[in-house]
Amino acid sequence: MRTLAIAAVQTSPLTGDVAGTWKKFVGQVHAVRSRFADVQMVVFPELYLAAVGELLEETEGHQEQVAVSVPGELTDRLGDLARETGLWLVPGTVYERGEEGLVYNTALVVDPAGELVTTYRKCFPWQPFESTASGREMVVFDVPDVGRIGLAICYDTAFPEIYRQLAWFGAEVILQPTLTSTRDRDLELVLARAHAIVNQVYVVSVNASGPHGLGQSLVVDPEGLVRQQAGGNDEIIVDVLDLDAVTRVHRYGTLGLNRMWAQMDEHGPRLSLPMYGGPYRPRPNSGSPKTN
Repeated sequence: MRTLAIAAVQTSPLTGDVAGTWKKFVGQVHAVRSRFADVQMVVFPELYLAAVGELLEETEGHQEQVAVSVPGELTDRLGDLARETGLWLVPGTVYERGEEGLVYNTALVVDPAGELVTTYRKCFPWQPFESTASGREMVVFDVPDVGRIGLAICYDTAFPEIYRQLAWFGAEVILQPTLTSTRDRDLELVLARAHAIVNQVYVVSVNASGPHGLGQSLVVDPEGLVRQQAGGNDEIIVDVLDLDAVTRVHRYGTLGLNRMWAQMDEHGPRLSLPMYGGPYRPRPNSGSPKTN
């Protein structure tokens, strides 16, 4: 069996206190390690380590003040923590100081050896409410002997192209760090299931807890069934994802019925898809994952 034991930590930062939030984060990671011996990967909400305020009510200049270089001091500390605990760390997202003075909302992935495996810059910031620059590449990474994982961030969920492209890259699980404190969280729950169904992948959406977010983090399986869903307070969802289930659903269809990928591979090349600049291209069957 190809399994991924994951802990989705629904929590909130200490507003404006980056150092205090880091200390809290380290304690939470150690708590997961000590209490859940089989967990391989820990995922946190969007902008957690950036210690954002409630409803993105940041103090003037907070974004620029807390933006970090990647790689840099923060990723070095994350590497030390990953080596110490033996965990894959997906610590939500950070404000990244990029080229030409731009600031990005960036997800980080660090492996148990302490290496920065990949980063993903949010392609669709929640405009006009967010001022970060937009990323330009979609990203997947491999967990050796387990499977391929894709990254999306919060409002990316409104754009199905993100999830379809990640699945086309071979993603079997899509991790979505989120910071949603508005009533459209209910819509995001619907979209998480829809993305899982039409792409036949697991979707793990990890939202902040109150008062920063509405919580309701969830794990959806590749047939669109909600395996777990949190409430609104601090909570840890621990689940073991069977990635062979993705292979099964691709082969036999959703609920044994709908085999969308097989049909796209067979009939897609004959389709004219102007919005994508031409015909459908069959999925790559091998090769290195796309990283930025």
